[in-house]
Amino acid sequence: MIFLWLAVVAAIGLSFSSGVSSVATTRHETVTVVRVPHSGIQPEVVVDSRGVLHVLYFSGEARAGNLFYVRSTDYGSTFSDPVRVNSQEGSAIATGTIRGGQLAVGPDGRVHAVWNGSDAARPRGLFNPANGQPSAPFLYARSNPQGTAFEPPRDLTRRSYGVDGGGSIAADSAGRVYAAWHALQVGGANGEDHRLVWIARSDDNGATFADEQPAWREPTGACGCCGLRLFAGPANNLFLLYRSATHATRRDIYLLESSDNARSFRGAEVQPWNIGACPMTSMSIAASGSRIVGAWETAGQVYFGEIDASGARIPSPVAASGGAGTRKHPRLAMNPNSELLFAWTEDTAWARGGSLAWQVFDSAGRPTSVKGQVPGVPVWSFAAPIARPDGTFVILY
Repeated sequence: MIFLWLAVVAAIGLSFSSGVSSVATTRHETVTVVRVPHSGIQPEVVVDSRGVLHVLYFSGEARAGNLFYVRSTDYGSTFSDPVRVNSQEGSAIATGTIRGGQLAVGPDGRVHAVWNGSDAARPRGLFNPANGQPSAPFLYARSNPQGTAFEPPRDLTRRSYGVDGGGSIAADSAGRVYAAWHALQVGGANGEDHRLVWIARSDDNGATFADEQPAWREPTGACGCCGLRLFAGPANNLFLLYRSATHATRRDIYLLESSDNARSFRGAEVQPWNIGACPMTSMSIAASGSRIVGAWETAGQVYFGEIDASGARIPSPVAASGGAGTRKHPRLAMNPNSELLFAWTEDTAWARGGSLAWQVFDSAGRPTSVKGQVPGVPVWSFAAPIARPDGTFVILY
């Protein structure tokens, strides 16, 4: 295993001027830990083919705040001035950690974002007969080609209502954009066990979206306040991780895969979890070359596993080192050597922050001695790791 060892291992504070934001940085061997600029939370990060770091984060009142976009050309040492994504003040939400913004970048560099609308978001979604109120909208906005401004958001829900948990977005190399969320079907039955995962597809780089369609008709339900994760692979196959809610207590992780641009999906259970409550969990998917890896939480432990695309399955899950406890929100990054950084939060809970932990695994999935932990993960937040071309890693939190 070859790493570029960083010379500085002590924590230092860095500040930058000339139009870029200040960041607080902690450096360890092979891993640099960076606070989200402007004290933001819930970072989502994409590195494009040019090595530009695209970051989406939340700021403001947790129940009705805003999403901001920044970019970095030096892997998180400095950031551009923030651009607000949501045109309506207070139309995004961070409460619960799950319902915030998600980010994708198209082949032309255009940025795509989705998020659950807050109670203040307008227009509202479709009518929810269970509570007699309009639903929260599932909002989409895209940037201009320069990334300096965002178009007004659009609600993508036309056949579904009761949006909850967190959605996701992916962009493939052909200019197609896909948005995913879980909700109830208009005219269908109520309850978590009747929730469906929905996919809306754009064939014109986000200019328009077709009506959403159920990704999979298997009656698994969807865990109401858990997130999901959609990912476009190197061959433009789509992969989606979500948590079921079968018979209210079967809250298992499922993997879906599509090889026909979301026209159809096949799927399989990845890992079971029998729990009669919503655990408010999130997922992650990352790729390096043809290797694609997913991550999730089960019973206070976090796992990752390589996706077998030929069978839409994850045959050999790997747990983070150490025993299960209060581990949540796993995130992944893989470097050019297929070495994997696995990051997660510890001791976070409702309205409570915690600590950030990580470990590097080699290309065969074996844990290395490179691991660490730092305190200070804010309330409602998590980590976002990325890999540098030299094999080292950066974690935003």
